[in-house]
Amino acid sequence: MSYEKFAYTYDRLMNSMPYEDWLRFVKESFERFGVKPVSIVDLGCGTGNLTIPLALEGYHMTGIDLSEDMLAVAEQKAGQQTQLARSGSVRLLQQDLREWELGEPVDAALSFCDSLNYLLEEEDIVDAFRQTYEGLKPGGLFLFDVHTPEQLFAYAESQPFFLNEDDVAYIWTSELDEERVQIQHDLTIFVKEEGGRELFRRIDETHEQRAYALDWLEQMLRAAGFREVHKAADFTWDQPTKLTERAFFIAKK
Repeated sequence: MSYEKFAYTYDRLMNSMPYEDWLRFVKESFERFGVKPVSIVDLGCGTGNLTIPLALEGYHMTGIDLSEDMLAVAEQKAGQQTQLARSGSVRLLQQDLREWELGEPVDAALSFCDSLNYLLEEEDIVDAFRQTYEGLKPGGLFLFDVHTPEQLFAYAESQPFFLNEDDVAYIWTSELDEERVQIQHDLTIFVKEEGGRELFRRIDETHEQRAYALDWLEQMLRAAGFREVHKAADFTWDQPTKLTERAFFIAKK
């Protein structure tokens, strides 16, 4: 997965994503499961769209991402918040989700916006779960979401996708490996250059995701050591069904 050029247009393309719903789900999870965290790690933090708001609410946040460019954008955004610049309450690290390590355990771990779908082998998921279990304090929570297998099939059936706005446009096609439930997204993005001239910069991106059976994910969480595992659907507290697009997991150490 390459975010090198894409990182700098990511926020523009993702401005319709339900970040407020993710933040609400995080706080509801803390209340429901009796956790009052101080330290939180955001795994696959991207440009900090959840890391920074949570830090502004007083949590000690660490954002981890594999992309140096995504982290550069996140650092720039955090630096624009005077409160965070003074407190130093956001730490950003370039690490792999399968091997992340902070040196001290945290109260909670988050991984939203289907970050774990980018792990393309079962052993990658197993490693990420084990590492997260090791990185949590006893009683800590691991909150994450994933695209369901049904959602990847829906993407394949609905593609291609198009966006055509004054400052940005894209063509997005997808190809699904049905046996592995693994999808390849090919995006050609055109971003208007600054300076007032009608010039657009072309960015070509390929991204791959794999969906896993929800029951298997639960089994792997329990195998990693989590003593409680709960599932929810599409930003609600309902159980996932065949119509669920985004499944949420809450695992307690």
